[in-house]
Amino acid sequence: MKSYDPNRAPEPEEWLELDEQERIALVERFHRKVHEPAQSLKAHAIVHATVETQLALNDPPSAREALTRLMGEGLDRHEAIHAIASILAEYLFEALLGSGAKDTSNHGYAQALSRPTAASWRAL
Repeated sequence: MKSYDPNRAPEPEEWLELDEQERIALVERFHRKVHEPAQSLKAHAIVHATVETQLALNDPPSAREALTRLMGEGLDRHEAIHAIASILAEYLFEALLGSGAKDTSNHGYAQALSRPTAASWRAL
């Protein structure tokens, strides 16, 4: 795999053959070319690549369900990846804090993925 386009799903087998650093580098390259780099491009790319890996593995299945639902509501694939990535980032942040404010179990993450809508994402 020589390039990455978040609006086109990578072939799962091809994506999973790459090591994690290669996946992150592909996502970074895309964002450098197409967008103004985020404050923390590396962190952005890590979470973005993690979502792509979840989708390629279909683990958790709720990630793919969220992607399909959000795209069905009108988000393009890249926007839907960002919506899912924002939930993953919140989930990871809360898990690292360990404050107990959110359910950071896999079940909690799956429930969180069922909540966003295209309208709520666009409102951000």
